[in-house]
Amino acid sequence: MLLIGQKISVLGAGIGGLTVATALAHRGAQVTIYEQASEIKEVGAGIQISPNGFAVLRALGMGDALRNVARRGRRVELLDFRRGGPVFSLDLDVNGDGFPYYFVHRADLIGLLEEAARAAGVEVKLGQRIEAVDVSAVAPRLKLEDGTEIACDILLGADGLHSKVRAALNGETPPRFTGQVAWRAIVPSAENTRNETTVKVYMGPGCHLVCYPLRDGSMTNIVAVQERDLWADEGWNHADNPDNLRTAFAAFRPEVQALLAKIKTTQLWGLFRHPVAPIWHKNNAAILGDAAHPTLPFLAQGAVMALEDAWVLADAMIAAETADQAFALYQNTRFSRVSRIIEAASQNARNYHLRPGPFRTLAHGALKLGSHIAPQMAAKKFDWIYTHDVTKKT
Repeated sequence: MLLIGQKISVLGAGIGGLTVATALAHRGAQVTIYEQASEIKEVGAGIQISPNGFAVLRALGMGDALRNVARRGRRVELLDFRRGGPVFSLDLDVNGDGFPYYFVHRADLIGLLEEAARAAGVEVKLGQRIEAVDVSAVAPRLKLEDGTEIACDILLGADGLHSKVRAALNGETPPRFTGQVAWRAIVPSAENTRNETTVKVYMGPGCHLVCYPLRDGSMTNIVAVQERDLWADEGWNHADNPDNLRTAFAAFRPEVQALLAKIKTTQLWGLFRHPVAPIWHKNNAAILGDAAHPTLPFLAQGAVMALEDAWVLADAMIAAETADQAFALYQNTRFSRVSRIIEAASQNARNYHLRPGPFRTLAHGALKLGSHIAPQMAAKKFDWIYTHDVTKKT
C-alpha cells in the first residue's frame, strides 16, 4: 500500500487541502499541511453543499457537525428580476433524506474541517509562505520565502486559483476575463424570512442575484453578478462601496432592494475563466480543487468538487503501489466529470442573463411550463451531479 511509510505534504489549508489531509490521515498517512496565512480563517461568505459534497463529509464523520451549523436547503427558485412568481422551481428534497442539501457559512465549514484534520493527527504549519515549488525531480521541493527548503515524499497542491504547484506542473496559463464581476455580502435576515430554506436566483438582463439563508436563518448570503467591460482583480476579497452594488441592481424588485439596503460591507471580484489543467501530476506531486479545475460560481460546485477530489485522491493512494499510478487513476476518474460540471456552470451564466426579447420570453416560458407540468423531470436533470457519491465503491 502506497501510504505506508510515506510522509505527505499538502499545500493549502482551504476546503480541499483540509479534506484530503483528513481523508489520508484516516487511511494511515502522516500528513503535514503548509498554509501561508498566520491563522486559518475565512471572511464572511456562504457556500452551498449539495448531496454529492455532503456524502464526503458524512463519510469522514462530519455529517452531524455540519447539520449543527448549516441550514437545510429545500428548494431552488429562479425569478424574473421585476415581477411575478417563480419562473422555475426545483425541489431539492426530491431524492429523499439520503441526499440533503445545505447552506453553510464558509468560516463554519473551514472550522469543522480544521478540527477534523487536527483530530486525525494532521500537523498544520501556519505562516509558511512558499516562494517556489520544484517538481523536476522525483522528490518535490518547497522553497520558503525565508530560504528554507523542504523535501517532500509526496506533495499535494490544494493552493487554489494561483497555485504554485499547478504552475510547476503546467507552466503559467493566463486566465481570460469573462466580462463579469461579482459582489458578495451577508446581511441580517428579515424577521418574516427566518424560516427560509430556499435559494432564490433573480435573473435580469446582463446580471443576476442569488440569495439564501445561513446558520439559524438569521443571516442571508448574497452573491450578485454583473456583465461589464471594466474588470476587477481576480480573487474575492477586494472591498467595494456597497452603493456600487445597489446602483447596478437598482431596477430589481422591491425585496431585492430591501436586502441590498442592509449591506454595510461588500467584496467585489472579477470572474476569470481558467482552463482545466492538462497535467494534474508528475514526479510525486499532484493538484486538486481550484488548483486543477477552477470553475465559475454558477452551479455552486466549486467547493463540492474539491471535496470529491479529496476523497477520490485518497482512495487512489491506498489502491496503488506508486504515486504515479495513484495520481493517474485519480485524474482519469475525475477529469471528465469536473469538465462537464464546469461547462454546465458556464451555461447557467448565459441562461441567467438573457436580454429582453422573444428568446428570453420563450426560454422563461419553457422553464415555467416544465416546472409545473413535470417537476420530477426537472429535478432528474441534475441527478448526475447531486446523486453521484464518490464514497461508494462501484
